[in-house]
Amino acid sequence: MLLCDHYLSPDRYNPIVEAYLQETGFYHVFQIGVVQCQSAMVNALIERWCPETHTFHFSIGECAVSLEDVAMILGLPTNGVPVTGPTMSSFEAMEAECLHQFGVAPRNRDCRGSFIKLTWFRGLKDRTVLTDDIQIQRYVKCHIMLLFGTILFGDKSGAAVHWKFLPLLRDFAGIIQYSWGSACLAHLNRSLCRATRVNCKEIDGPLTLLLTWAWTRLPFLAPIPGNPRVFPIANRWRNWDRENFAYRYHTLAHYRRLLDDLQEGHAYGIDFIEPDVVPLDIRQHSVVWSATVPLISFECIEWHSSNRFKRQFGLIQDVPTQEWDLGTSHGEVLTGPKNQDWSNTHSFWIMQWTNWYSHVLADDLVPLHYPLEIYMHWYRGAFGAHLQISDLVFQEDPEGPPVHNQEEHQQEPPAPPPPPPPVPQEVQCGMEYVPQTHPSDYFTQSVPLHQRILEWSTS
Repeated sequence: MLLCDHYLSPDRYNPIVEAYLQETGFYHVFQIGVVQCQSAMVNALIERWCPETHTFHFSIGECAVSLEDVAMILGLPTNGVPVTGPTMSSFEAMEAECLHQFGVAPRNRDCRGSFIKLTWFRGLKDRTVLTDDIQIQRYVKCHIMLLFGTILFGDKSGAAVHWKFLPLLRDFAGIIQYSWGSACLAHLNRSLCRATRVNCKEIDGPLTLLLTWAWTRLPFLAPIPGNPRVFPIANRWRNWDRENFAYRYHTLAHYRRLLDDLQEGHAYGIDFIEPDVVPLDIRQHSVVWSATVPLISFECIEWHSSNRFKRQFGLIQDVPTQEWDLGTSHGEVLTGPKNQDWSNTHSFWIMQWTNWYSHVLADDLVPLHYPLEIYMHWYRGAFGAHLQISDLVFQEDPEGPPVHNQEEHQQEPPAPPPPPPPVPQEVQCGMEYVPQTHPSDYFTQSVPLHQRILEWSTS
């Protein structure tokens, strides 16, 4: 099975900065606690992910994490300017950016290539004295970068964050204008696509989003949830392992069988969320949630295939049309020197996102379990041979599982492992490094903004 390391959320923030967090649009996601991973369930979902369609293939049809799910589960803004701009491999440019925003800069030992270690941001945050607006904004920016490196855009190390996001935080009042929710979903889809490769051994990305999506949309997979009226929805399963400890020992074979046996009426549970639980600042941009558009985060371009899972929006599912071919953009990575402005490189996809209002799904609302004979005939003809994973695994290995998978077939769950020893915290000492540089020495002062997205609010 793929390894599914799950990272803890950033440290709790000082209550003094709460109003500033609300100003950035990250207030809700900062309320999320630790949601323990269930690796076997994640692996069962990956087996059903199709990179060509950007959807999970179940016996009842296609399903996927949508912009609506991101808004509901994490409480992130989904409407706004795409998260993009220049990336630079210059260490001097990174120094200049940190100096401009924080008054100090990391040393070489605090970095890993173009990544800044999270310990540097934590140390800087802990030393910041909240005496004025400038210090409070620096404190909040440290918290946001920690959030990026853990919950939203975390890599496999879980120890550093790419500095490409920093220029987008320069204008504190403008942080909220970006569609951070769509960027987070782009990283999740990218992680799922990579995880389907035969040589992939570990999945990274926003696993809290994936886990909570599965437990919300496919409630028969979920441990017992907590308060149904809590927001963001991810907190329904905050620290679930304390009262549902045995749940973490369910096997991959167990989840394969559950998904193989999925019947109409067992999915799409998000419709049962009471509307008054969702704050107005999240609800007012709901019109963008069903748009069939590219998802953008710097070099990362993925597809929001909403036309393939219309039933998640209460619409009739017909035979879907083919999405745009993402071409080489689908596999773009920041490996090696990548000194370019992605807003220019991906201008075509940015234009598609900016015109999202032309790609919103429109149809008559129907009962949730409306008959789908035409769609299901097409769907089973196209993908039916790959919908019963348990049968496929048995056909590939009729003699039984290999030794390293024997644990999936044990009758009794293994005894829980002992708790790990506490990890000592790294201590930051000495004077801060303050180079004599400025970000304007390396690139423009701000990332160019694109056409403003039309705003919509509910009555």
